[in-house]
Amino acid sequence: MNRPGSAYLLGVPAGYRRTGPRAGILVHLRSLVVCAICGLLILIGAVASLTTGTYPIPVTTLLQIVLGEGDQLSQFILLDQRMPRVVGAVGIGGMLGMSGSLFQSLSRNPLGSPDIVGFTRGATTGGLVAILVLSSTTTAVVTGTGAILGGAATAALVIVLTLRRGLGGDVLVLVGIALGQLLSSINDYLLVATDIETAEAAKTWQHGSLNGITWQFVLPLVVVAVLLLPVGLWLGGPGRVLEMGDDTAAGLGLQVRRTRAAMIGYGVVLAAVCVAAAGPIGFLALAAPQLASRLCRSPGMNLTSSFMVGAALMVLADFVAGRLLSPFQIPVGLICSALGGLYLMWLLGMGGQQRRE
Repeated sequence: MNRPGSAYLLGVPAGYRRTGPRAGILVHLRSLVVCAICGLLILIGAVASLTTGTYPIPVTTLLQIVLGEGDQLSQFILLDQRMPRVVGAVGIGGMLGMSGSLFQSLSRNPLGSPDIVGFTRGATTGGLVAILVLSSTTTAVVTGTGAILGGAATAALVIVLTLRRGLGGDVLVLVGIALGQLLSSINDYLLVATDIETAEAAKTWQHGSLNGITWQFVLPLVVVAVLLLPVGLWLGGPGRVLEMGDDTAAGLGLQVRRTRAAMIGYGVVLAAVCVAAAGPIGFLALAAPQLASRLCRSPGMNLTSSFMVGAALMVLADFVAGRLLSPFQIPVGLICSALGGLYLMWLLGMGGQQRRE
């Protein structure tokens, strides 16, 4: 039992602390530590990515360039080639982590991530149509628009197919998986039906890669992230109420279907923007929220910690992709898929161990 005067009796749950103006902000201490550690890992991975490679740049030169000094060649390599890749990795990894957290909360299923339930493949279909049909391999706006429209159309179709059952749980996952398989066959057909050179370029994009990413792709990503992330934090409140169950949430005055549809739309936009910038990157949206939940041990959605864990995983995975077989560049999507496969095997092993116990 808690002693009189403890945090619990003062209205603060165990593991939390009030801070901010008039102590009006409730902070989960373990989540704060996890986010700080992830921030440190992001910093370490970013510095390693910026200073190593075919043309190494010493840390002292990095500091000079940050201060506006340094030679022109080092500035070009650092600011125009490596910096967009690092910034893109942080934004893409973080937004995929948030998107996965939203979908797993909505479906109440650890497999309910946008790449598993078909939304990422819908965005991929839209991007491939833009690349192959409109021949826009170098046009970020057209490719991005195609990816966002493809993801939105997929989400709308999933909502229509599951609307009668309340957009909930297993139905959402099953319909998404079925639709994802259909879209996968369409994507394969689009690649087969075009010429070899265009298909190779599209195939590289389809693997999910930050190789050669420029500010042309990263700046729209940053703008969208700045605009969308506050919306995600605002949706976190209704999302936690929704996790109590539809009946309880409705009894508390929440518009269940409207809230769920808004969260699905928001999560799809996050995933589609990431696909538009770097192509489909699998399993990151699946693993990041689960790792954040296990590390933070806090109830409900962990949007902020999912963002930080996803960003840290993406930065480190991209560093491995760029340096493992240097100067050959591995698409980061392949690294994330390999890590995702290992994560799924670990998850299955943990499930079997829990059943034996």
